[in-house]
Amino acid sequence: MPYTLLFVALLAFYVAWNLGANDVANAMGTSVGSKAVTLKQALIIAGVLEFTGAVLFGHEVTETLATKIANPALFAATPQIFVVGMVTVLISCGVWLQIATSRGLPVSSSHAVVGAIAGFSWVALGVDAIDWSSIRLITVGWILTPVISGAIAALFYSQIKHWILDQPNQVVQLQEWIPWLSTLLLSVFGVIVLPSLTEPLTNFVIEQVGFKIPAYDIPLLTGAIAAVGLTIISWQQLGDNGTTRQKEESTQCPMPNPVERLFARFQLLSACFVAFAHGSNDMGNAIAPLAAIVYINRTGSVPTDGITIPIWILILGGAGIVGGLAVWGKKVIATIGENIIALQPSSGFCAELATATTILIASRLGLPVSTSHALVGGVVGIGLVQNVKSIKFQTLQGIAAAWLITIPISAILSAAIFSIARILFL
Repeated sequence: MPYTLLFVALLAFYVAWNLGANDVANAMGTSVGSKAVTLKQALIIAGVLEFTGAVLFGHEVTETLATKIANPALFAATPQIFVVGMVTVLISCGVWLQIATSRGLPVSSSHAVVGAIAGFSWVALGVDAIDWSSIRLITVGWILTPVISGAIAALFYSQIKHWILDQPNQVVQLQEWIPWLSTLLLSVFGVIVLPSLTEPLTNFVIEQVGFKIPAYDIPLLTGAIAAVGLTIISWQQLGDNGTTRQKEESTQCPMPNPVERLFARFQLLSACFVAFAHGSNDMGNAIAPLAAIVYINRTGSVPTDGITIPIWILILGGAGIVGGLAVWGKKVIATIGENIIALQPSSGFCAELATATTILIASRLGLPVSTSHALVGGVVGIGLVQNVKSIKFQTLQGIAAAWLITIPISAILSAAIFSIARILFL
């Protein structure tokens, strides 16, 4: 069994590597495409935040994938079948993600994992072993996510374009809008990130100090202070940029619009939040099968409810994500950031804000969604506002095809590999 665990751990690392190369690129694709950050900076920033989010908060999604997609009660008498099935999940997901990444196609790792689990479950125990309600929710999410994200991005960008970018004095208009943009940015991302980050402090105040406060008071206070601070810093930077630009223009040395410079900073901040939230959510796709196998090895039974995820598994997944992003992430970053429409920091900021808003709404409704779908939808929404002719529909056709076939391809791969493994090992 130790050799089996080592093999499975290497497979989980392989999947995490491919997940980093494909799915994690979503967080930084628009920032690189709009030139808000360089590719090297994006890789470093995303790597640190994805790893932190994965290690600190990656256990919840891992528990769900390990115990909810296939009906674990049906495998109670034959845990060895469940182990072999989870190994085939890792192999099929890793292979499909690598194929998609090599072609620069952003796909959903969540859909790949769900399809692979459904594939081996069907072959192992029949159609009743699959939780079809989860498949239906994913299908609904696949349809709605890009549409909702595109609509929100179009709304955000049309307002910024009308009130700031199309005005004769953009700097003055932006100064008036900075408090609202700061509040909007930190509100959307704060709801995703701050409750988890401040939960230990809230528990300490309640349990140790004895001061009973509502669960969201500290996140709200933290967000308010951050919004005020971001507003003040942004006002100062905008003033400094204006002075610098006047000096540069007087020496006939043109530089980027100071408004776009400031939006580049907002976009970078939004990308950081997306990377952290993504690491805490999607890393479970890579390590859930490993966590389930470790649980079976320790207890001799199939996990039917919540399971404890050892910290070494979280670190393994986080390290794989960072490695894959650094080595193979360039193609998918280029697809999202450069090969759909040409992005400026202001439009890239709106696309990322729309992505986060869509994910937040879907989470509240209990819909499983894909960061890839949301971000591509957001970028297309921006293109519709700018000029529909600016959208590279050939790129979108390839992306849509990859979305459509991810679940069936991963299911077929998993079913085929499981069938072979069952003959050889069971």
